[in-house]
Amino acid sequence: MNMPFSVIPAIDVRHSSVVRLSQGDFGRETVYDESPLATATHYADAGAQWLHLVDLDAARRGSYSLQALLASLRESTRLKIQTGGGIRSEEDVEALFKLGVSRVVIGTQAVRDPIRVSGWIRDYGRERITLALDARLDAGGAWRLPVDGWTEDSGASLEVTIDRYADAGLKHLLCTDIARDGMLEGFNLDLYRMLSTRWPELSIQASGGVRGIDDIVAAREAGASAAILGRALLENRFELGEALKC
Repeated sequence: MNMPFSVIPAIDVRHSSVVRLSQGDFGRETVYDESPLATATHYADAGAQWLHLVDLDAARRGSYSLQALLASLRESTRLKIQTGGGIRSEEDVEALFKLGVSRVVIGTQAVRDPIRVSGWIRDYGRERITLALDARLDAGGAWRLPVDGWTEDSGASLEVTIDRYADAGLKHLLCTDIARDGMLEGFNLDLYRMLSTRWPELSIQASGGVRGIDDIVAAREAGASAAILGRALLENRFELGEALKC
């Protein structure tokens, strides 16, 4: 039986512009001409049901800042939105749900305060929280979890962190191989095969490096439940409508 699979366009916002970073490096930024609202509307018109929205300014300093954009998206599209960046407190989470967000993405705080974030999963429900565990392979071959917009090494292990959250009822896991992010080199399929084999109960969102339709198909075959599409869509390497047929 085929498992449900989602294709989710992504928009990263910095200084009110649509941007993409290469390997999470804020010094290697590409800025795109179209506004975040226009880009999201284009994706909605192409048939997208979900949007992955990242506040890069907040990812570095905390304090989510895209409330006005969320309000405009709610008024002008029917997109379901998962969003994050700088989410540090329960008040932050509740504020986003009040703005109509479908899933809140927790990254840095998930690594730094697993007890609190595990409580959010229990309190708000496993469908409403997405953990973003963005990983970098260290010299010893271990997956580590940088935080604060990938600028600080937390020392935390990817596998140990997932085990902790799986026990707390986690369902949605977005995992990015930072080395692939924004590089158009394809998904790290070995990573997603490992994740889907070890934690088959999780809905894994593949992110980082998609080049074309074949990469999306390969992610699904590797066990992912969703593919996050960023730079390839912004640079018109394929049509979103074509990707949605996956």
